[in-house]
Amino acid sequence: MDTIKISINTQSADSWLSDVLMAGMADLGFDTFEETETGFEAYIPERMYNQELLQNLVQEVCGEFSVHFTEEIIPARNWNEVWEKNYFKPLVIRDQVVVRAPFHTEYPVARHEIVIEPNMAFGTGNHETTSLMMEVMLDMDLDGKSLLDMGCGTGILAVLAAMRGADPVTAVDIDEWSYTATLENSLLNNTPQVRALLGDAGLLGSECFDVILANIQKNVILVDLAKYRSVIHSGGEILLSGFYAADMDDILKEAARLGLEFVNFREKNKWVVVRLRA
Repeated sequence: MDTIKISINTQSADSWLSDVLMAGMADLGFDTFEETETGFEAYIPERMYNQELLQNLVQEVCGEFSVHFTEEIIPARNWNEVWEKNYFKPLVIRDQVVVRAPFHTEYPVARHEIVIEPNMAFGTGNHETTSLMMEVMLDMDLDGKSLLDMGCGTGILAVLAAMRGADPVTAVDIDEWSYTATLENSLLNNTPQVRALLGDAGLLGSECFDVILANIQKNVILVDLAKYRSVIHSGGEILLSGFYAADMDDILKEAARLGLEFVNFREKNKWVVVRLRA
């Protein structure tokens, strides 16, 4: 599956405009953002891209500002090269986790070493929401816990959970590239307890979990949170990310309606991870 890269020039606009645009684009399905000297770049799977919706968003948010965007199709076969040359660098999380690609030859030593083969599935740990989730997971006792990772991407969170003792680990994504990537990265990291499934929350049935991770987008979380609530053990915890701090009130209102207790949240560059308890 190809990916659409949108390059947006916000040089002529106020500094806050990029943040507002990114928040709106996240709601449209864009899941990776990279700042540039002239604005930022955003990525979305081609099947999810709607040019008209993006144009409407830019017009609504930017108003009198002159903001332009360009589109570029990144073929699946070129994704490794793109990441290797431009984006994916070895990442260290709190000196406890190092995330690298197979092509990296120089990287720090850490307790947990996760090798991710970059492809069309997003999730190398470099995005704030992924690193935030990993930071919170390092504070949790996952040993022997059953865990569900919704919207697993490359499987990076599922792999970390398995390395920290979670078993079994179920990783679900609606994207076929993500499903395949999770299978490959589970083998690459010797975490056979990770089971990858292709689909969405409709796959969830009678099996319950001690921990649920969902690093998706706000609208998907709001729709699926009731389903997560139905498959979490009493006392179990749910970590939610993929949205901005400004969206947290909507998430917490739905959580309260479902009887989920707010534990705490962590923020990085306006992105947040919210921790809930059943």
